[in-house]
Amino acid sequence: MTQVAVVGAGTMGNGIAHVFAQHGHAVTLIDVDRGQLEKALKTIRGNMDRQVKKQTLTEADRDAALARIAPGTDLKAARGAALVVEAASEQPGVKFEIFRTLDGLAGAETILASNTSSISITEIAAQTGRADRVIGMHFMNPVPVMTLVEVIRGLATSDATTATVMDLARALGKTPVEANDYPGFVSNRVLMPMINEAIFCVMEGVAAPEAVDTVMKLGMHHPLGPLALADLIGLDVCLAILEVLHRGLGDDKYRPCPLLRKMVAAGRLGRKSGRGFYDYNK
Repeated sequence: MTQVAVVGAGTMGNGIAHVFAQHGHAVTLIDVDRGQLEKALKTIRGNMDRQVKKQTLTEADRDAALARIAPGTDLKAARGAALVVEAASEQPGVKFEIFRTLDGLAGAETILASNTSSISITEIAAQTGRADRVIGMHFMNPVPVMTLVEVIRGLATSDATTATVMDLARALGKTPVEANDYPGFVSNRVLMPMINEAIFCVMEGVAAPEAVDTVMKLGMHHPLGPLALADLIGLDVCLAILEVLHRGLGDDKYRPCPLLRKMVAAGRLGRKSGRGFYDYNK
């Protein structure tokens, strides 16, 4: 598989494009926002420059990888790709529309994957006429560094599609883990209740954010505390995932903390907005 299209040039999309290009794939990186595309290409170059400095990538390999990435602002640019990875906004309506369009553009054998962190792969696949070739390919942030890829099977995803994507993830130097299509899959079904409970601790005055994170880092050997991690993920994304869990599983243990809702409403979304549980403007 050599031709790959990545839809969405945000944090996850540019990381996915980076990894595929570095491992020899021709990549079309698609985003409706030309400014976002330019920012993504700059980010990819900066990250590859760091790899060169760390001597994990040669200058020649960096230049070759960058040359494999072609930007585009129209989904039609995905034509000819053997695999399309969607990494757009974590909103069901947005993803459904993208998959309906891709289904009409992509070749009959093209696999359509979503990097969604919580939205049902079965529901996404139902927007297409190729449910057997729709799958979840959930990379972790930052994509060039993190080795896990959660591979999610929808109700109709075929064994052949799953095997192809698992093998492809391994060829990218990743460790794929297969999961079935339930709200939050494995990663966020386990992670988000922990983050949510950490936020309840802050709201109820149990401890300050720094104290909560220190307990989890030093006591549970987490490399990053849950609140700092929430800021990295984006508090709006955490809220969206918790709402999917709460709605999909019907259990109040997934009820988003009111403080989380308040912070999102105030625009305190974490690193990307400059302020969340911590201030990143300093």
